[in-house]
Parts: sequence; C-alpha cells; structure tokens
Amino acid sequence: MPDNIAQESEIKDGKVFAMVGYWVFLCILPLILKKDNRFAVYHGKQGLILFIFLAGGFLFNIIPGLGNVAYRAVLFLYLSLSLWGTVQALGGHYARLPVVSQLAQKIIL
Repeated sequence: MPDNIAQESEIKDGKVFAMVGYWVFLCILPLILKKDNRFAVYHGKQGLILFIFLAGGFLFNIIPGLGNVAYRAVLFLYLSLSLWGTVQALGGHYARLPVVSQLAQKIIL
C-alpha cells in the first residue's frame, strides 16, 4: 500500500474523532479511542490545548470588572479557533493553529 493511500485511509478513519476533538472536553475522545490514528491525535492534542486555554480563561471571570471582559475575549478566541480547527479536520487537513500547534506538539501520550 503506497504511503499516500495509507495516509488518506488514516485521515478518513479519524476524521470524525479529529473534528470532535475541538469540542470542549470531548478532546479526550480521540486521545483515548483513536490513539493509534495520527490524524485524530493531532487534532485531539490541539483541542486539549484549547480546552486548557478556555479553563484558564474561566478563572479570569472571578475577577470583578475586567475579568469578565478578559473571559469574553478568551471565549471568542476559543470559539473562533475551535470552529476553524473543526472545519479543517472535517476537510481532512492537518491545520496548524497559531501557538496552539506548537504547544500541542510537546504533549507526549
């Protein structure tokens, strides 16, 4: 089986899990259920970084006044990047989200 056909098969097999990997805490699904699928794990790791970013941003909400504004900015950024990542995963692309992909590469499973 040529390498590109194997890669296309892997993308097709992991596409749904890769897409779900960007939806809040569901990022854990591709990391556990499809841990042998590079495509699904790639997107799952990025989804995990985004989820950690969102959880950290939620802590800003505790701070009166500016905390709510900061949380809304984090939420907007999270939703934008998650939507873009979901669309890219659905299209079968290895999308590199700015900063997120660099952090995700450091995760060892």
